[in-house]
Amino acid sequence: MIVGVPREIKQDEYRVALIPVGAEELTNAGHTVLIERGAGLGSGIPDELYAENGAEIVASAEEVFARSDMVIKVKEPQPVEWALLKPGQMLFTYFHFAADEDLTRGVLETGATAIAYETLEGRGGQLPLLTPMSEVAGRMSIQEGAKYLERPQLGRGILLGGVPGVSPAHIVILGGGVVGKNAAQIAAGFQADVVILDINVERLRYLEDIMPANVNTLYSDQHNIRSELALADLVIGAVLIPGARAPLLVPESALKMMKPGAVLIDVAVDQGGCVETSRPTTHSDPTFVVDGVVHYCVANMPGAVGRTSTYALCNVTLPYALKLANLGLEAACAQDHGLYTAVNIHRGQVTNGPVAETFGFEFSEFLAS
Repeated sequence: MIVGVPREIKQDEYRVALIPVGAEELTNAGHTVLIERGAGLGSGIPDELYAENGAEIVASAEEVFARSDMVIKVKEPQPVEWALLKPGQMLFTYFHFAADEDLTRGVLETGATAIAYETLEGRGGQLPLLTPMSEVAGRMSIQEGAKYLERPQLGRGILLGGVPGVSPAHIVILGGGVVGKNAAQIAAGFQADVVILDINVERLRYLEDIMPANVNTLYSDQHNIRSELALADLVIGAVLIPGARAPLLVPESALKMMKPGAVLIDVAVDQGGCVETSRPTTHSDPTFVVDGVVHYCVANMPGAVGRTSTYALCNVTLPYALKLANLGLEAACAQDHGLYTAVNIHRGQVTNGPVAETFGFEFSEFLAS
């Protein structure tokens, strides 16, 4: 099989979908690996390293897409890339279709097969290809929150940990999953006052057991959310429904009860956002202010720490890429249920239930041989 890796062209995206060891593993298995020139530079990986490990360096994305049976990316294809996709070609990447109807329609029309990192399920129902980027985003959310709470950034002028005699920041985390857990761990290390809200009581019990004393838990309902928003200096939106649009937890009317200069970081924005006033932003222009509340809504947060994120991502994606290359789509999906759950679009049909439901498309079950 010919496996291609184009350079990411989404704004401020510095990750790459394959590291040199992946090129070596694929070529040793008898496959051809095409790397677009400069694809790894944002992660500190020069073309020479890929070439030394068996990859062929090609001049353009057009050549990568034209020659490849399977294309591996990090972020969803941009509109200029839709035209490069071919019927029957596999595209293995993050899509987050439920947040973008235009993307969904665009990929449907190509006839390509969309295999989504974010819906691939592990044996225990976990999301192994989403987990490492959720870990990065959760940790980054506190790092970014600390910066944008500073007064020159239009924040409240709050130090997360306070100092003796001055209260620390009050941080509210909506969602106790991977993002929320990692955010809470970093926030706790800053000695902030942290509250995690979630609807899963068993998850709250687990978090209560592992977190330090400055992290508390609350059941997530509208009363508790409103009460905490009024107290918050920093809010982290960290909710997820696999494959579906994120639930709306913070309506626009709730912003009026928040403190002027409070910061809201909606990590869920790549799935549509859990805050009504959220809209995707970029690392070059990451924030905007609504009703005095600073919104940080960067849809590819891990892209800013490209090297860390690339290696964390490729550690978990490479085994699946190898399986797809070695066996082909249908046999790989028949052998590995996780890959079956990752097929969101196939031959012009939506094969993921939540995506079909979000936009009212007909659902067509993908049948692996």
